[in-house]
Amino acid sequence: MIGVTIQGNENIDRALKRFKKKYERSGVLREFKKRTAFMKPSVENRMARLKAARRQHRSTMDYD
Repeated sequence: MIGVTIQGNENIDRALKRFKKKYERSGVLREFKKRTAFMKPSVENRMARLKAARRQHRSTMDYD
């Protein structure tokens, strides 16, 4: 459960901004979308292979 405690004279906008940042970093929305959208196993495997290939390509790139 994500929560933000508001200090005595803290602006509500600042507290909302802190909440949004915590919410994004926790990955709640990403997890929700992943669980609600069905993806065929063949498509899931293909996406995993593409993701691994991109990761491999990034790690072997030469930064000069």
